[in-house]
Amino acid sequence: MADSLPELTGDDQELLSQAHQTALRLREELAKVIVGQEATVNTVLAAVFSQGHTLIIGVPGLAKTLLVRTLAKVLGWKFKRVQFTPDMMPTDIIGMELLQQDSQTGDRKMQFVPGPLFAQMVLADEINRTPPKTQSALLEAMQEFTVTSMGQTHHLPRPFLVFATQNPIEQEGTYPLPEAQLDRFMFSLWMDYPDADEEVEIVLATTEDSESEVNAVCTAEEIQAFQHLVRRIPVSRHVVRYAVMLARATRPEGDLTFDFVTDYVSWGAGPRASQHMILAAKALAVVNGEPAVSTEHVRKVAPLVLRHRILPNYSATGEGIDARAIVTRIIEEVSEPVATYR
Repeated sequence: MADSLPELTGDDQELLSQAHQTALRLREELAKVIVGQEATVNTVLAAVFSQGHTLIIGVPGLAKTLLVRTLAKVLGWKFKRVQFTPDMMPTDIIGMELLQQDSQTGDRKMQFVPGPLFAQMVLADEINRTPPKTQSALLEAMQEFTVTSMGQTHHLPRPFLVFATQNPIEQEGTYPLPEAQLDRFMFSLWMDYPDADEEVEIVLATTEDSESEVNAVCTAEEIQAFQHLVRRIPVSRHVVRYAVMLARATRPEGDLTFDFVTDYVSWGAGPRASQHMILAAKALAVVNGEPAVSTEHVRKVAPLVLRHRILPNYSATGEGIDARAIVTRIIEEVSEPVATYR
């Protein structure tokens, strides 16, 4: 079937320009606090615009918490941070039913008291330090934007976004996230050490007797309008096919499998990976002010979407090959499909 891209309406083109300008202002405000990390900032903005939950992996001291807290400030969103621990229960994050007394009538009744999930941006700090039953309590919130307590469903505020951090070094006493939980995260974002010049700037900025003030640059309603716009950004069939080919290439058994995938991968990415690649590519296009999605957008987001959805086998582990290396090679090996236009 030939590719045929619809054009954005005049209103959507104007909204796209507003979204791009908002993204630029958000970057400027974040830069007051976050030194460098341009690629990371671009990714978290794409996560906001696509409503994509994000897993942030990095060693301590890389400003993971500071980044998310500052992002909430510049967006003007209600922010909650949850420090996960081994003794944490699901009710600690969802909330619970408590016996309350009416001050006027004196009547007592059970009333739901919301937990920290009832915010617009939630930072689940060190999520791999809490048991699976508490990790899984996030599933309904991340997927359905609701929580259930005593059989009653409670809706979370919108917009709603979860950022979870994970320390890749300390594994003793931790609980690796199950595949079902990992698949709920659109992005797996690895934060690397800053370069030498950036580290100098970080030390100077954090050892002075002053703090940089950041300002909210947009409203929640505006962000929600941008999120709906992301869904309306046109994407051609051959770009979608390219994303599907990348996802299918991660599976050790399939119609598009390379020998190194068969040798090193136990489990590949499912269809949600293709969906997330296209949605993330659309968000990246909006952040950059571009009216359509290209295969280059897909290539940029593919490592972020795929690497936490691939399970390397024992052979890969023994040879020091991780999911990032496998995804990088897949992107190199998969050729773009040929586009046909009317």
